[in-house]
Amino acid sequence: MSTTVSGNLHVANDVLADMVGNAALECYGVVGMSAPTAADGIAKILPASRLRRGVVVTATDAGIHVELYVVIEYGTNINAVSQNLIDQVTFVLAEYARVPLDGVEVHVQGIKVRK
Repeated sequence: MSTTVSGNLHVANDVLADMVGNAALECYGVVGMSAPTAADGIAKILPASRLRRGVVVTATDAGIHVELYVVIEYGTNINAVSQNLIDQVTFVLAEYARVPLDGVEVHVQGIKVRK
């Protein structure tokens, strides 16, 4: 299809958060997503239906800024998993959503043994 349609495309932050959450769970070493605030000091893994709560997407002048709150697998290299997450999220947002990216922050909320 080579027809160009004039206008603007707006993608909701919730849609971007769902895309980022699904991409994050596909990364090696990620056990699950966690809520950004751990009220009792213990990170709880969110169910798959609430992945959006572990992702904070904000729009800035430079583009989209993403914060991920994850629980990773015991024994994996935190730096390698974090870099893999950043690369995966950057790819998904650039390739599928085609939105400009301001940055990706990874917050490791906990470490868990995968069952």
